[in-house]
Amino acid sequence: MPALPLFALSSEPCSPPKLVGIARIAAEAESLREGHNVEYFTLGTRSLLSRVVSGRNLPFTWAINPYRGCEFACKYCYARYTHEFMELRDGVDFERKIFVKQRAAGLLRSELKKVKPAEQIAIGTATDPYQPAERRFEITRAILEELALHSHLTIGIVTKSNLVTRDTEILRRVGEHNRICVNITVTTVDAELARKLEPRAPRPDLRLEAVRQLNLAGVDAGVICAPVLPEITDRPRDLEALVEAASEAGAKWIFANPLFLKPCSAAVFLPFLGEHFPALVDNYKKRYEGRAFLPKGYGQRLSQLIAAFRRKYGIGNAHTRSGRSVHSEVEQMELF
Repeated sequence: MPALPLFALSSEPCSPPKLVGIARIAAEAESLREGHNVEYFTLGTRSLLSRVVSGRNLPFTWAINPYRGCEFACKYCYARYTHEFMELRDGVDFERKIFVKQRAAGLLRSELKKVKPAEQIAIGTATDPYQPAERRFEITRAILEELALHSHLTIGIVTKSNLVTRDTEILRRVGEHNRICVNITVTTVDAELARKLEPRAPRPDLRLEAVRQLNLAGVDAGVICAPVLPEITDRPRDLEALVEAASEAGAKWIFANPLFLKPCSAAVFLPFLGEHFPALVDNYKKRYEGRAFLPKGYGQRLSQLIAAFRRKYGIGNAHTRSGRSVHSEVEQMELF
C-alpha cells in the first residue's frame, strides 16, 4: 500500500499556535471603546522602561512608549513591526488597534533606579505619546507627573501632536530638577501633502505653533524633520521652507533623517505610493531593494543641506550667517 501524504495521517484540524508573552497578553486585552475605525484595549505590562538595543548608534539608552500602536496612521511608520510581537500582522492593525499600558506611573517609579545619570530617556520612540488616546487615558500625563518627583534625569519627548502643550506646566516642573526637551516632528509645511502622509496627525502649522508656545513657556522645544522622503519632501526649496518656518516658530534646533523603510512599513507605504505617487514606485523599489536604509551619502548630503539652512535662519546659532553665502552653499548641494 503506498504511503499516505502527511496531511492525510490525521483528520483532526490543526490547532492555532499557542500564544505566549506579549501576544497572549494582547489576546486577553479588554476592549475599552471604539471610534473612527479604531479600537482601544487595555494592556497589562510588567515593565514600562525599555533598554534600547540597536546598531543605529541612537542617542538614548532607555525608551518609554505609553501606548502600543498609533492612530496617526503615518504611511511610512517604521514601528508597525511592534504589533507583530502580538501576532497582529496586518499592517493597518498598528493604527486601528491601540493598546493602553496600565499602571504606567507605578511601574516607572520602581524602574527609574536603573537609570544612570548620564543615560537619556526617550518618550515616544515607537508610538506617539500624544496621539488621540492620550486625551482620554492620560497615560503620558501620569508618566510626566511621576518624572516630576525625580531629579538628575535627561528626558526627551518625540511627538507630532500639539496636545503636548496641555502638559506645559508639568513639563516645567519636570525641568526644575531634570533636563527635558520636546522634539516635534514636522515632515513638511505643505498641509495637503501632510494630510496624505500622516492622515490623522495635527496640521503642520499647529505643530509649529506648539513649538512656539513651549519655548515661550520655558520648555526647550525643536523640530525633527523625519523621515525625509526622496523626491516627495526632499527638494531643497521645500526643506528650506520648513527650516524657515521652524525658525519663525522659535525652534531651538532642527535636524533631519531620511526614510527608514522596513518590510512591514513597505507593505503599507508602497501601495500608498501606487495610489498617490505611481511614478515613484519603481524608484523606491530600486532604492530600498534588499535594505531598509538609503546609502550613507544621501544622509550626509541631507545633513549638510539642513546645516546650511540652519546657519541661514539662525537656528541654534548666536549669529546668522549672510543669506548670500549660505545660498551659494545650497546651490552646490544635490540630494539625488
